[in-house]
Amino acid sequence: MNNHLLWAPHAWIDGQWQRSVCLGVNTQGLWTDITANVHTPPAGATVLTGPVLPGMVNAHSHAFQRAFAGLSERRESDSDDFWSWRDRMYGVALRITPAQMHAVAAQLYVEMLKGGYTQVCEFHYLHHTGDGSPYEDPATLSWALADAAEEAGLGLTLLPVLYERAGFARPALRDDQRRFSGTPEFIHSLYRSAQSSGRAHVNAGVAIHSLRAASRESIAALMKRVGDDDVPIHIHVAEQMQEVNDCLAATGARPIEWLCRELAPDHRWQLVHATHATAAEVNSVAVAGAGMVICPSTEGNLGDGLADLPAWLAAQVPMAIGSDSHVSRSWAEELRWLEYGQRLNLQRRNVAAAPGLGQPSTAARLFDAALDGGRRAAGAKKWGLTNGARADALVLETQSPGLLGMPPTHLLDALVFATNAPAVREVYVAGKQVVADGRHPQEDVFAARFAGVMRELW
Repeated sequence: MNNHLLWAPHAWIDGQWQRSVCLGVNTQGLWTDITANVHTPPAGATVLTGPVLPGMVNAHSHAFQRAFAGLSERRESDSDDFWSWRDRMYGVALRITPAQMHAVAAQLYVEMLKGGYTQVCEFHYLHHTGDGSPYEDPATLSWALADAAEEAGLGLTLLPVLYERAGFARPALRDDQRRFSGTPEFIHSLYRSAQSSGRAHVNAGVAIHSLRAASRESIAALMKRVGDDDVPIHIHVAEQMQEVNDCLAATGARPIEWLCRELAPDHRWQLVHATHATAAEVNSVAVAGAGMVICPSTEGNLGDGLADLPAWLAAQVPMAIGSDSHVSRSWAEELRWLEYGQRLNLQRRNVAAAPGLGQPSTAARLFDAALDGGRRAAGAKKWGLTNGARADALVLETQSPGLLGMPPTHLLDALVFATNAPAVREVYVAGKQVVADGRHPQEDVFAARFAGVMRELW
């Protein structure tokens, strides 16, 4: 890749729209020499057709669950909740092959790009063959995800997951969880394999499925192996009230309370969901310097409950967003539902806005929070339209119905709260265009392959 220049009529830099922006891309695919008020595009620059936003990190994904999205929206018994959904979801987990995983992930990753994500954190707990035995290469399913990300052109943070038991009082996995098993040594080896793979735009961290799914001793053993490596560490926590009650019964403490007291999380840690948190727990996370990842479309789909967004924002806990089970693949929809849940719960509007802090725009405050939280969740040192960050960009389609005629100052507001049609025209990852005119060059091939896998699975 040679050094080249992009020029945009507007670009989102340092939390505001700036005009006539020239963005340099160096040979490593990083931004350099970003300059506003360059009213005439330099000779040889690629002139972008619309306003430019940074790409977003999707901070929580289970790629294989894309093959289950839309297939659990019926109730044929007296009740349906997260736990019954989970049992049905395991049917996909037990059947999917590496080739099918690759096809499903490639389709998903193209959808993510078109929805404005340019990096995904894969919370990856599907490790073994269908009968629970290891593959000849233990990282086979990890490579299926990495290959799919490379084909699509999406950045990948691989997070192999420690998963060893079925619950606080169930020291072994259930039979339908046999593909998930992993010791601290095994998880660390997957992390090291991915981190040292040399693949472009791939990095790695580690994850613990949840406190119910891993013992304190095993979590400590994994953390000892990770040591001081400055990499992301993710964990599901306090997603469901049953989990909170089970943790109280087993340990005498709530999940986040126990986590902060016993495991001393630091800036590397990301608490996924953290739906049911007390004020004291929110404060403990803030003091620890850890972040949280919220997944509004999945949490709504599963009936998890509503996080106390005002408390998390007030405590200045870094917040990322994720699409989790992939009932939505658009960050704008995640931010919309994040705010709408609060409006419905509190019977107020613009809950996330903070005019007293100079942030009157709900969309802008949430977008900037998710940008920085996503950077941390993915283990990136820099992110966004800033010198030294990877050159990822979204070019908006201003003729999209939700953006049509919108003044530039309100484009982000309209994208989040008034747009339900595709509004991303072009996507760049590391300076390379991967979506043009709203289409990915391989999307028809990936879609046909995905449809074939769905027929095989269902």
